[in-house]
Amino acid sequence: MALAALAPELGKQAPDFSLPSVNGQLYALDEIAGPRGTVVVFICNHCPYVKAVADRMVEDARTLAAEGIGFVAISSNDVAAYPEDSFPNMKAFAEQHDFPFPYLYDESQDVARAYGAVCTPDFFGLDADGRIQYRGRLDEGRRDPPPPGARRELVEAMLMIAETGRGPVEQIPSVGCSMKWKGE
Repeated sequence: MALAALAPELGKQAPDFSLPSVNGQLYALDEIAGPRGTVVVFICNHCPYVKAVADRMVEDARTLAAEGIGFVAISSNDVAAYPEDSFPNMKAFAEQHDFPFPYLYDESQDVARAYGAVCTPDFFGLDADGRIQYRGRLDEGRRDPPPPGARRELVEAMLMIAETGRGPVEQIPSVGCSMKWKGE
């Protein structure tokens, strides 16, 4: 079932974390943060919405990195119920899509809960001080590519945040698969 992300709590300090990456390292938010902002996105391997945007997300992450904006993806799904989202499969997914950013595993689901993540993908755009200024979608493509000429909404929002410290007034929520919480 598709879910839409909730309205953002703009200006709220983003929760910190220290999580293992598929590359074998631990990462905290401040190690990933770019000097001009950071994107934190909650994804998983099995979701058709994530699969549909993965390559565009990688392209946008590269664009943002060139602008001094950090990027990280976090998987928080219950892997007992969804084995395709397991850590070894995360590594394969990151390699398949040539992730230029860390892909972290939130086994306890504490980080997803702290951010209020509800779906995959769920994008959070942070300013240079680590405050949430964007919670929207990558672009208007969902399970299909966006139409020709579609805006790169995440890129536009992050460039605005890098320049002004604020995200756009209009933020269209991301839509995707529900988070797979343990015990549900």
